[in-house]
Amino acid sequence: MNAQDIEQLFRKTLGDRRMSRGERKALSQLLDQLDPSEQTLTVFRNVAFKLASEAVNTPQDRAIVEWLEEAVKLLQAASQTSVKPTIAEAHFSPQDNCLSRINGLLGAAKSRVDICVFTITDDRIAATIIDAHRRGVTVRIITDDDKSQDLGSDIDRLAAAGIEVRVDRSQFHMHHKYGVFDRKILLTGSFNWTRSASQNNEENFIITDDRRLVRPFVASFEDLWAKFA
Repeated sequence: MNAQDIEQLFRKTLGDRRMSRGERKALSQLLDQLDPSEQTLTVFRNVAFKLASEAVNTPQDRAIVEWLEEAVKLLQAASQTSVKPTIAEAHFSPQDNCLSRINGLLGAAKSRVDICVFTITDDRIAATIIDAHRRGVTVRIITDDDKSQDLGSDIDRLAAAGIEVRVDRSQFHMHHKYGVFDRKILLTGSFNWTRSASQNNEENFIITDDRRLVRPFVASFEDLWAKFA
């Protein structure tokens, strides 16, 4: 969606000079799905102020809109500098209960889970992924083509449950091990989603909601998802 698309939507809500509860909800859901960058949000905000300026009738009213835009810019800048990440965790197997933390994130997901993992063989994680899918969470999985055919792989089971799965088609490996939950929380590290990683191997992962880290992984997933279509 670009500035023209958002302008059309804003014009519709401006038609009766008010934004209804339903319109606010629909726009909020759309923005949540798009997960626009700060730069894109600035463009969208400028579109809204442009439409408001066009809708008023007197120079005095336009001056008020311009004043409001400057005030919002100041408040937005202050908000961006004050917002701090709230999640910063490091987990190590086999001593930490890594399985519980992964399943906890899957169980708490509200709208979307994007999983990009070399291999998934832990039935306990697979079951929680399927549970998320069945309660309406959009789940997408990217994995390695070779490992997806290994004995014990849960990929066919996940696909059979209706979860969309994509694999690389290369002599090389799709070796990432990360998950993004609701496009807000990132889990990444050496940890494959296997029983061996949970119970035996020396592995690690971190969990963070720092947008400076989450956004690049969201973009990486979308690039791979398109590449492996």
